[in-house]
Amino acid sequence: MSERAAYPQEETGPESGATVLAGRGLHRTFGSGATEVHALAGVDIEVPAGRLTVVRGPSGSGKTTLLNLLGGLDRPTSGEVLLDDGRVLSGLPEKDVLAVRRERIGYVFQSFGLVPVLSAAENVEVPLRLQRVPAGERSTRVAEALELVGLARHAGQRPYELSGGQQQRVGIARALVSRPDILIADEPTGQLDSETAATVMDLLVELTHEQGIASVVATHDPILMGRADQVVELHDGRRVGTTA
Repeated sequence: MSERAAYPQEETGPESGATVLAGRGLHRTFGSGATEVHALAGVDIEVPAGRLTVVRGPSGSGKTTLLNLLGGLDRPTSGEVLLDDGRVLSGLPEKDVLAVRRERIGYVFQSFGLVPVLSAAENVEVPLRLQRVPAGERSTRVAEALELVGLARHAGQRPYELSGGQQQRVGIARALVSRPDILIADEPTGQLDSETAATVMDLLVELTHEQGIASVVATHDPILMGRADQVVELHDGRRVGTTA
């Protein structure tokens, strides 16, 4: 990771330790009648700036559902997702939710989610194109993001030319290129071998603390749990414990 460099900070941002994102009484139900499933049942959670929050639990416990609600990818059946600016994310019109997702939230997926025909740099650039950032600024910010994750020399390579760990680092760069203050990652090391997973985990922890990002990560990985600032445990859609 010797290529890593400091990433430009925004002049203002959430104070470290301040709650940036919160869930209050989150319920999410799928189906109805005999097929009704309670994926979440009254979950409360706070995600502070500059802290790594890990959500753990067995398969089917509601981890992905919770992340989808926090990230504005889904809406709760009841309860609220709150932003630090006082807005209720889960109650905003869809166009406003989309704006929050583009401007404030970065996503990292287990399956990497890269476009095969695009280079690493082009994949990282996608969020900036959606935001209609001018070309010159896009180039600068893409270069900065790839430098940050140690992939500056791989900018022109396509996903099939990169290892799994490198692909996930491209995914992290893409999540960070918009300079979000919230990072949401669903099993980001789930498809990686243990050594590569450790490298990606180190990167996530360092970036969270160094950049003051409010990070929430769903994982089964005990090593990442051990490096979290808080661990939220779910079971059958309910929060059963927290470890700070």
